[in-house]
Amino acid sequence: MFLKLVVLLVALLVLAIVMRLLTDFWIWLSKGEKSKRYVEEAEDDTPEVARAREIDQDFWCRRHRLKLKWEGKEPPPKHKFTDVLKAHFVLREHFMDHLKLGWYQFVMLFFIASILGLVIEEVWMYVTEGLTESRVGLVWGPFSPLYGSGAIILTLIFFYMRKKHAKWWLIFLVSMVVGGLLEQIVGWSMYTFMGASSWDYSEVPGAITRWVAVPFLFFWGILGLVWAKILMPEMLFAIGKKTTKRQVVFITLLSIYLIADIFMTLACFERLSERERGIPPEGVFEEWIDTHYSDEFIKNRFQNMKIE
Repeated sequence: MFLKLVVLLVALLVLAIVMRLLTDFWIWLSKGEKSKRYVEEAEDDTPEVARAREIDQDFWCRRHRLKLKWEGKEPPPKHKFTDVLKAHFVLREHFMDHLKLGWYQFVMLFFIASILGLVIEEVWMYVTEGLTESRVGLVWGPFSPLYGSGAIILTLIFFYMRKKHAKWWLIFLVSMVVGGLLEQIVGWSMYTFMGASSWDYSEVPGAITRWVAVPFLFFWGILGLVWAKILMPEMLFAIGKKTTKRQVVFITLLSIYLIADIFMTLACFERLSERERGIPPEGVFEEWIDTHYSDEFIKNRFQNMKIE
């Protein structure tokens, strides 16, 4: 138990360092003081929003040591944390009310959720089962596309429901349905087209199908509720809008990388299936896959996945 606690503390420390590096990188993409939080003033800003923008700008510039422009005047005293927090929520709600979702937000959501979901799953399996196996879903990078796809689908649904002021219990029920359908579709597709299975609820009490079980439907409901009320608004607000050329270049390269990663994963499993049936490679590309992504590589890479 003590060893698990130490590992978790080290993991949290590493995560904090990584988050700080990512924050600095995101500020660089936004060209320093031209941050996504206040890069453009909305024409319909109310006095409350304008004041919140001023407090938020002062806080983030001080925190990240950005260049402040006070037009020759002395900078104001530091604001209270409660004022900063209140300004944050005012700006977040203002941003969400005026946001139009697009490919920029979807790519970043897929990228972040795929990593975050994988980390949470790895930590959960280590704490509960003592397992340290690789649970990735793509051949390149620490990604679990199930969580990335789920984040995009839930965001599309909950972004609409937010505008309709949906009740929390309705969000919970919708999350259960969406999560169950997602697990069923992904699990069935992997088994049918790739001969692979990353989870099997057949022996779990309350199992509905091989890939859907009642206890995990409740988990999806809680996860969806947390996503809709806390994570989604914060992540969309942090992602912001593409306001600089650096951000456009970055998101374009990231999109190409993720598409290539998904394509290579499908190609590798296709060749795995063909090798098991004794079908030789056709062309240089399939020969290259057999050389660099052998059966042993797939086994070591996807340790929690059963290949049938």
